[in-house]
Amino acid sequence: MDNLMTRQLDLILREGEVDFEREFELVAKPDFLDQKGKNWLAEIYEDLGGKKGGPLLEKFRFDFKIGRNLFLYDDELHFNRYRLISFRSDLYNELNFEFVDAQRRLCRSFEKECLKVGMQERVWYGPPIAKHCFGAGSEPGDFSGNGAIGWKLFAYNDAQMDLQTRIHGYKLHRITPFETLMTGGSLKRLDQLLINPKEEQRVMLLNWFNRKYQD
Repeated sequence: MDNLMTRQLDLILREGEVDFEREFELVAKPDFLDQKGKNWLAEIYEDLGGKKGGPLLEKFRFDFKIGRNLFLYDDELHFNRYRLISFRSDLYNELNFEFVDAQRRLCRSFEKECLKVGMQERVWYGPPIAKHCFGAGSEPGDFSGNGAIGWKLFAYNDAQMDLQTRIHGYKLHRITPFETLMTGGSLKRLDQLLINPKEEQRVMLLNWFNRKYQD
């Protein structure tokens, strides 16, 4: 998703002469999704309250691609009770995603941050397909009934993205605004650092990013 944070990372990578592709699009190959994968997605969809069978995305867009590494900046909307439900699936028990434990913790700790940006009707209710999938949403802020159907669709699509990147042979890195880095003798959140990083901070951020795909 193009925003201030990804634009800053784009500039930092260019300054560091990193060979990367911006806004890479992955087209899903239907034959790659076997019955086990379909069952995992169906399980997640049903656990989220989905009806009539979950739609399968055909394309996925990522902020950066470096070799076989894909990078996504997950803003606050990714961290809530519905994404936490998706992480209960055997998909995440059987496949090793390095980001899962950290994202589970963030889902438990930062739903209030999600609420700050996710109460708008276009986000809470999502696109028209969300109602088709999950039924009519509750009033913004009300998690009873069908709750935030837009958030549910977001969580389901995130799970699809996790699975599809793996079966297409990529390693997915999910970057969060809540990650902290040491600078100037104190820990600072990534989103705060990316607003207007000083030169030494840009070098630090470049090194931090490079370590993610070089480890």
